Amino acid sequence: MRMKDLLEQRGRIVAEMRKLADTPGGEGGDLSAEQAQRFDTLKADLAGVEKRIERQTLLDEADRRAQGQQITGTGDTNLDAELRNFSLVRAIAAQVPDLNVDSGRERELSQELARRMGVKPQGVLVPMQCFEKRVITTGAPVAGPGSNIIATDHLGNLYIDRLRAALKVNSLGAIVLNGLVGNVDIPKLKASATAAWVAENSGLSPSDVGFTKVSMTPKHAGALTEFSRNMLLQTSPGIEELVRDDFAKILAEAVDAAAIKGGGSNEPDGILEVAATADHNMATPTWANLLELIGLVEDANVEGNAFLGHPAVFRALRRIAKDADAPELGYIMSELNTLAGYNVARTTLGPTAASPESGTLIFGAWGDLILGYWSAFEILVNPYESTAYSKGNVQVRGMLTCDVAVRHEESFAASVNVGLAA
Repeated sequence: MRMKDLLEQRGRIVAEMRKLADTPGGEGGDLSAEQAQRFDTLKADLAGVEKRIERQTLLDEADRRAQGQQITGTGDTNLDAELRNFSLVRAIAAQVPDLNVDSGRERELSQELARRMGVKPQGVLVPMQCFEKRVITTGAPVAGPGSNIIATDHLGNLYIDRLRAALKVNSLGAIVLNGLVGNVDIPKLKASATAAWVAENSGLSPSDVGFTKVSMTPKHAGALTEFSRNMLLQTSPGIEELVRDDFAKILAEAVDAAAIKGGGSNEPDGILEVAATADHNMATPTWANLLELIGLVEDANVEGNAFLGHPAVFRALRRIAKDADAPELGYIMSELNTLAGYNVARTTLGPTAASPESGTLIFGAWGDLILGYWSAFEILVNPYESTAYSKGNVQVRGMLTCDVAVRHEESFAASVNVGLAA
């Protein structure tokens, strides 16, 4: 049975139990014998349904963790295909009054997105599908005005990108929710019914199930940049790729950094803010305290799948022997891309070295991290900003609305003081 059916069945049972409790037919405001019998039957049915929900939840979570599920798309295959071919450059050019760039297709798609989302954008809505294939790959920004990359002998195939922090959260298996509208509450089973062994003719003690929720609310990240008129007029696939990549990477870096650390002004609360254990002591890294870090997650009945940390942390772990008295046993990190049998993700985003002597290391079940995106990526052009105007350029603002949530605080453990000096 699907989770939706199970939840509906539970809702019907609870509604009937509530009705019995609200309309007692016995003496002194208590239930009548018939009502009490029916209530006990419903209670047993509820316990059975809760067990089935718990099993289905476990299976669903196992599937998500195995696949790194991303929930994307509008459900309309034809529209999704059109959205992926959306031209970001033409969408920007459409907002410059005196440019005669054909952008009717982009305007129409923006209007359709606005209609479906029930919003009135200030500029043009750019579908997230426009960035899907580029969000976790290296990008290509413009170092200066767009005219710098338009030349008769421009060698686009040799374009040199700036050095960027590696984006890792999506690739580790975080769940991505796109197209959110209102605030999001995700139901969460807090406490299950308990089972017990009893003697013959002995009764079971009642146990209650408890529920809570994981909430997500819109938070905003944005970037300002500048493009030349020539760049917008002389559109080509190469320029389109550069612009898409740069905007995608700028905002994706902000999302990754917030997902890992967050907690600052107006930011989502990231893993290091909400993890059940975020201060495991590894000031002097040893094989034993690394296994203890893994154990903090495993002992909470969670299956972790990867480590994430600053490159300096992994360099240090590759220098430190498992046993100082028995160097033949090897190093704490003996393989380039695995640590204690788990995958490794290196990034300078979020968990940067706290000091020259220490850094941060996170272990967890990355399928329990949720990234939620509201609306689309919104582009607003200002051709009259004084500095840009004097050069004949246009200023462009990009805004992204998203939030980060962790399904279980126990799914992550971290050390913020991994010693690097060894």
